Amino acid sequence: MKLIEQSSSIIVITPNIEQIIEQAGRTCYKSESNITKESSIQFINNILKSNHLSVIEHGYITIKFITSRGVTHELVRHRLASFSQESTRYCNYSKDKFNNELTFIKPTDFELWSKEAQSSFIYSLTVIEQQYLHMIKFGCKPDQARSILPNSLKTEIICTANLREWIHIFKERCSPAAHIDIRTLMNSTKELIKPYFNSELFK
Repeated sequence: MKLIEQSSSIIVITPNIEQIIEQAGRTCYKSESNITKESSIQFINNILKSNHLSVIEHGYITIKFITSRGVTHELVRHRLASFSQESTRYCNYSKDKFNNELTFIKPTDFELWSKEAQSSFIYSLTVIEQQYLHMIKFGCKPDQARSILPNSLKTEIICTANLREWIHIFKERCSPAAHIDIRTLMNSTKELIKPYFNSELFK
């Protein structure tokens, strides 16, 4: 049984993304002649102020998340995105490529839990792993044995969305009202993205 921290990484960001957004936006106003090497930053900032957000839908970001099934249950509620997720139906965690074990995500606030709560958590995951492996050993398929897997099971998910949707995701999931696990993950992801932008898209 393995317990790991959640994480995210950038797969791809639309190349020249701010220039593409400016070109798309200026098409609306037929002001392409005003494009310069530096003009996209101010143009996008003005777009944001005027709430002309359809223009920023021309840029896309793809992120890989390593997190818990519980977090992905929340993430996939964002409809205007594409998701591809590790399948508990087809992944057989008793195989060598998974080191013959289950991997779980450590809760963000785990260190704040009482020692008794921490022990209960670890014990529960240990038993679940043991029983999952037993079920596979005694003839269950992965899509049968997965019935006992918990929300804390580690999963990998690829998410692609346009910038308008990413802004919405960050607004909702970085909010103090969001669950601490997804809030922590999205705050770190937002910080990961920021250096790729000169405008105020992800301020």
